[in-house]
Amino acid sequence: MTKQEKHLWYDFLRTAEFQFHRQRVIDNFIVDFSCTQAKLIIEIDGWQHFEDEMAKKDAIRDKRLSELGYQILRFTNKDIDEGFLRVCEIIKETVESRVQLLNRK
Repeated sequence: MTKQEKHLWYDFLRTAEFQFHRQRVIDNFIVDFSCTQAKLIIEIDGWQHFEDEMAKKDAIRDKRLSELGYQILRFTNKDIDEGFLRVCEIIKETVESRVQLLNRK
């Protein structure tokens, strides 16, 4: 895990209200973090994800995971470094709304 992934895992996701997994295989992809109950995937992107080739691969991957019913939240390393608390708020709010939505179905 990168420094930013470790920070998010150890300082938030590991003890979050809903259970998260790290480095989990979904379909043919390894995702950074996932919450099965909310069908949510969290990706932390470094600089390489902004290059054309990787951005295309990410788009294909996101499309497939969305077809499986997952929502993907992407944050940059900079988001974690400079706005960690806001990232945590966004994740918490998204998990809560996704769980409510999925429980209504």
